[in-house]
Amino acid sequence: MAGERAPPPEPERRIGAGAATAVVVAGMIGTGVFTTTGLLVRDLGSPLAVLAAWAVGGLLALCGALGYAELGVALPRNGGEYQLLGRIYHPALGFAAGAISLVVGFSAPLAASALAFGHYLAALVPGVAPPVAAGVLVAVLAVPHALHARLGGRLQAAVTALELALIAVFVVAGAAHGEGGRLLERAAPPGTAGGAGAFAVALVYVSYAYSGWNGAIYLAGEVKAPSRTLPRALFAGTAGVTILYLALNAVFLASAPPGELAGVVEVGHVAAARLLGPGAGRALSALVALALAASVSAMLMAGPRVSAAMGRDYPALAPLARRTRQGGPATAVGVQAAIAVAMIATSSFGTLLVYAGFTLSLVAGLAVLGVLVLRRREPDLPRPVRTWGYPATPLFFVLLSAWMIVRALAERPGAALAGLATLAAALALHAVLGRGARRAPPATTARP
Repeated sequence: MAGERAPPPEPERRIGAGAATAVVVAGMIGTGVFTTTGLLVRDLGSPLAVLAAWAVGGLLALCGALGYAELGVALPRNGGEYQLLGRIYHPALGFAAGAISLVVGFSAPLAASALAFGHYLAALVPGVAPPVAAGVLVAVLAVPHALHARLGGRLQAAVTALELALIAVFVVAGAAHGEGGRLLERAAPPGTAGGAGAFAVALVYVSYAYSGWNGAIYLAGEVKAPSRTLPRALFAGTAGVTILYLALNAVFLASAPPGELAGVVEVGHVAAARLLGPGAGRALSALVALALAASVSAMLMAGPRVSAAMGRDYPALAPLARRTRQGGPATAVGVQAAIAVAMIATSSFGTLLVYAGFTLSLVAGLAVLGVLVLRRREPDLPRPVRTWGYPATPLFFVLLSAWMIVRALAERPGAALAGLATLAAALALHAVLGRGARRAPPATTARP
């Protein structure tokens, strides 16, 4: 149409397999694994049940990663669920998923991880104000991701490698001093904890801790050779973190009687002190601070790709699509960082755990359901990568996610309804902004 401005050109493919895998790994390893196990012991009452929840959560994430690999290679554009749900179902649902990713999927967890970093840093350096340290961390890490796409990828890969090495050292040291028999003990008498409802809520907690397994999909339009890179990054990153989570939680649970861990948020501190002595708390604080910094970096790398993709399609959001000469989505990173800093300043994300887990499970469930929908509706769509175990693996993901969502509504109605309200608000916003939206170009299947 005459007078209509063309959308910005597609970004160059600058991100390699190492950086894409690092985004998955670092995006997963955040506050969840270091803070939820004590809550799970309290709710489930049994260390074995806790490990079962972590194992089921890892299997769920792996099944989701298999489905996302097929979708990401068949529809290789930036934006994650924003572009997937918009392409599979309706642009309004895609827009809602993008808005949820911006606020629930990235900004709030980014703020939570940054503030947790501040608390751990304060344990190492007395006198440090956690909110100030959190804001400085977000600002410092935002700069390379905003200015230079390749530099941001290299930074992410390096920080993640160091993070994994330190966690592996802690797991090995903990395994040498822990007592495996504690895994058979209980924190509460049989029948006083657990049940289907408690296990469903535990999976919501665990799903939040695993969130980030789909991180590479948000960079699908910028990774090199996506038909090879995306499946490897998604599967290798998710499988590796699942193994690491099971090992780390086994160490936590073997470190002390379950009664001492039940309800404890700083379960890693308790484990380090019991296994390695009081001085180990400082070492663990440094390790966790590094993990949280890597998580913040991963979210600053992946999250802005969603809002930048939305800026390409919606003229009212066009500034979000602007990039520097080196490919950095500067405006989108700035917006993401600003929202996170505002949350840090107000501490309005304290009750986000179930809210975020519920909302993200809903969006991811719809995306993996899209594998089944597209196989039926568009059987001739080129699929260089196909979901392993189809249709069992995507069905397992969709059905278990649906069960978690229904049970969460019953067990934690306030947080779950807030997630549905967020979805409704995003759909309403689309009704306003969508009138001038550009029609997204057909997604071309990635070349091998």
